[in-house]
Amino acid sequence: MKAGVGTVLSVLGVAFTAYLAAGALLWTTAPQYPLLQVSAVALYLLTTWVCIFWKVPRAAGRQEPRRFGERTLLPAWAAALAIAVAVIVPSATWIAAGHDGRLADYGTWAIGGVGALMAIVMVRRRPWTAWIGVVLVAVAAIGWIGVSAALAFGVVGDVLWVAVAQLLTWLVDRAARDTAQLTDMQRAASEWLASQESVRRERRTLIQRALAVAGPILAHTITVAGRLDETERQLARIAEGTLRDELRGAALLDDEVRAALSSARARGTVVSVLDEGGLDDLSADERAALRGDLARVLTGARSQRLFVRTSTHDQIALTVVGRSAGDDGEDAVDLWHEFARRPAPERQPE
Repeated sequence: MKAGVGTVLSVLGVAFTAYLAAGALLWTTAPQYPLLQVSAVALYLLTTWVCIFWKVPRAAGRQEPRRFGERTLLPAWAAALAIAVAVIVPSATWIAAGHDGRLADYGTWAIGGVGALMAIVMVRRRPWTAWIGVVLVAVAAIGWIGVSAALAFGVVGDVLWVAVAQLLTWLVDRAARDTAQLTDMQRAASEWLASQESVRRERRTLIQRALAVAGPILAHTITVAGRLDETERQLARIAEGTLRDELRGAALLDDEVRAALSSARARGTVVSVLDEGGLDDLSADERAALRGDLARVLTGARSQRLFVRTSTHDQIALTVVGRSAGDDGEDAVDLWHEFARRPAPERQPE
């Protein structure tokens, strides 16, 4: 659709400028210098059609999309050529027409023709060039045929054409910016909805896992009115710890880590797991490797209390601390294991 609209506008521009130029070549009485007249018309049509069809080429290797209007920006050399037409063609036309033909159609066609050209230049994002061209053709018209005749034969129309072209260009640019902003807002809203859906799925998964872990022991506790034997109490403590792990350290857990935590609690170890977002910047493979190392450390740990905590430190991603009662009755650290972050790859010199 966008290419179709551009093609239609280009065809209309060609047809309109050709219609204006035809007035310079249709005469009942030949101008004083017909060859000069034809040359002026040829220069005008060549320049006009260059301004309509010449596109800014895409730079080699460039993949990102252009900003709005960058593709339609008229090259500087074409803008300079349009200014040259505004200077040369009107005066050449009046010279070719001679003194008696200056007010004939073939003598005044250049006023409207240059105005149409400057409207095209305005649409091609060269406003200063367009207004300079209007001023130049107005000055030339006043100098050759006088103020009243210049106003009557098209200078006012030139000003209106270029002004309307500038207004329409501004409105189109504003609509394009609003559309781009709306698109960005819609994309942001879609991303937010997707993230919320992901959070909801994660919460549902946590709830289902929590029910699978704590549901049976809770149901049994209700059934026996809280009268649990020692084995059942131990199972309840394991279920409680497992539920805390799911809520406070889900990013650290996989099946292997869950099994290692359950085994540690079954041995009577008190385990605390806490994730404070220290793994957010790790890739999926790095997290999987970290969980595997964590499971091996937990399996071999024999401390009475274990503390597993992520870290936002630049070099340390996770720390496991084990404490046990010493001979003097005070706790002593008998396990300290830090999991280093994978160092960022060094950039190779270019």
